[in-house]
Amino acid sequence: MLRFSHVRPAVLLFAGAALIGGPGCSPNIQAQPPGFGPGGPGGPNQQDQELVEKFDTDDNAWLNDAERKEAREFLAENPVQRGFGGPGGGRGPGQGRGPEGGRDRGEGRGGDFGPPPGFGPPEGFGPPPGFGPPSDFGPPQGDEARRGGGRRGGGPPGMNRDRPDPTPGQTITKESVTPVDGDLYDTQIVRTVFLDFSNDDWEEEMETFHSTDVEVPATITIDGKSYPNCGISFRGASSYGMVPSGYKRSLNISVDMANEDQRIGGYKTLNLLNGASDDSMMSTVLYSHIANQHIPAPRANFVRVVINGEDWGVYTNVEQFNKDFVKRNFDSGKGARWKVSGSPRGGGGLEYHGENLEDYRHPFEQKSGNDKDLQRLVDLCRVLEKTPAAELPAALEPMVNVDGLLWFLALDNALINSDGYWIRASDYSIVLDKEDVFHFIPHDMNEAFRAAGGPGGPGGRGGPGGRGGRGRGGPGGFGGPGGLGGPDQNEPRDANRAGTESTAPPLGLDPLIGMEDPTKPLRSKVLAVPKYRDAYLANIRHIAEHSLKWETIGPFVQSQAKMIEPLVKVDTRKLGTFESFQSMTSATGASDHTETPQRGHGAMNLKAFAEGRREFLLK
Repeated sequence: MLRFSHVRPAVLLFAGAALIGGPGCSPNIQAQPPGFGPGGPGGPNQQDQELVEKFDTDDNAWLNDAERKEAREFLAENPVQRGFGGPGGGRGPGQGRGPEGGRDRGEGRGGDFGPPPGFGPPEGFGPPPGFGPPSDFGPPQGDEARRGGGRRGGGPPGMNRDRPDPTPGQTITKESVTPVDGDLYDTQIVRTVFLDFSNDDWEEEMETFHSTDVEVPATITIDGKSYPNCGISFRGASSYGMVPSGYKRSLNISVDMANEDQRIGGYKTLNLLNGASDDSMMSTVLYSHIANQHIPAPRANFVRVVINGEDWGVYTNVEQFNKDFVKRNFDSGKGARWKVSGSPRGGGGLEYHGENLEDYRHPFEQKSGNDKDLQRLVDLCRVLEKTPAAELPAALEPMVNVDGLLWFLALDNALINSDGYWIRASDYSIVLDKEDVFHFIPHDMNEAFRAAGGPGGPGGRGGPGGRGGRGRGGPGGFGGPGGLGGPDQNEPRDANRAGTESTAPPLGLDPLIGMEDPTKPLRSKVLAVPKYRDAYLANIRHIAEHSLKWETIGPFVQSQAKMIEPLVKVDTRKLGTFESFQSMTSATGASDHTETPQRGHGAMNLKAFAEGRREFLLK
């Protein structure tokens, strides 16, 4: 059966972007201290330290106040050795409880920050201003170990020293908030989420239990209704480690921690993101808004969080990728699903590694299903690897929703998802539906709508370029083919393919990047088929003509900014500044805000991105 639709005539002509070289081309090789690389704590194989079973004396699968007190005392004597900056570190399948091998907890809690071997970080990539580079490396000791390492945060000791102590937020009472109707992910609503912990040192306790399986219970109140004993934990990798205590860190909420039937608005898991590296706060919400017009993607909107009566500001509320998501989008929760864990070293591109299932358990983190389903994933890898382009449609279409795949790839590229498949071959999700058909789902959407790099770094003008495999660049990875190179080895090229000054952030990411990159066969092998490539390019053009047209996207951006602007202004725990938020979301473009610093590599005004990216793509 042909699973393919919306094929439009290919009317795009793209000049090849200049790309920087592959491994070995960068002089910025960074040495990593012990415990900070993939082999030590925080590395790709680290799992959360399991404490619940050890201290759960009443055998209810979560820790009450007395049980957590014992666990904290244990950790004081046996501190968790946390990594900082290595990939991985999240829970693996089978941990926790439940028929699917554990709770769905969103992101793992280990690190995924740092460049792959042989690549320096992109210019501008790293901690936000005031957070400082890591220093005084080594495992935390004493009080630092109890608090998760670092002077006031989850990062290594010595960082964050230039960051001023945060100011407490304003007091907000439950009686002052009017309940609202509508779905939990309605983008026209900004709900207030009240979290009430039984202890005042809730933040220190959550720092202590970061990188463990312990969740701290709290009562959540939304729209006037209370939900007791929800499990709260800090989530994220660099978004946790680079943020000091007292500032906003992302939260994972297990609504069903103590009561497996408890739901908030029908949902058992909430993911509240801190907007790290995105002063606009818009990337996840905007990407979700556009993606859901074409493929199933996690929904997202904004909420205000109040903790123990104090305003902690605006968070992004992102739908969990779980069985409920699959059921809502594919008519049944049956099948299997995987999260391809974040790693700048890639490895999740669906390369074929032979028939041993063990070779596919990382970074393909199986959230549901069994080994028969994993074998089907291996079969897909083998088909991509072994099948000639002329024979690929007949082999692929019974296995994959090709139309959805081509939209997934087009969104990834057109919106320049800096955590996407095109650059890292990670940070996405896979669904095998009840008919044994694969679907590809965006996962990490918080670093889109920005330049693909800067001068001197991946995507910049500092190195030789070219598409991988054509003698002008190496194979993929972070800053391999697909970074926007500056001068090509054979001909000079402007770093900004949008046609503005070469000192501006480059927006000319080639839609046909990595066409011969064997590490990303969903691009290189699938787009080698002429009808698939034509349909993909037609999708790119559709996104450029419609989704990136400011008259189309601008009203949504402005309405979202207007809703949260008063809350951002008074938010004392935010990671950026109010001025930077205004600069990023201004409808006048970037020209009026050139002196406002932006956090995050390639971060820029949303209108400037939309217009510049659209101009390049339509050329």
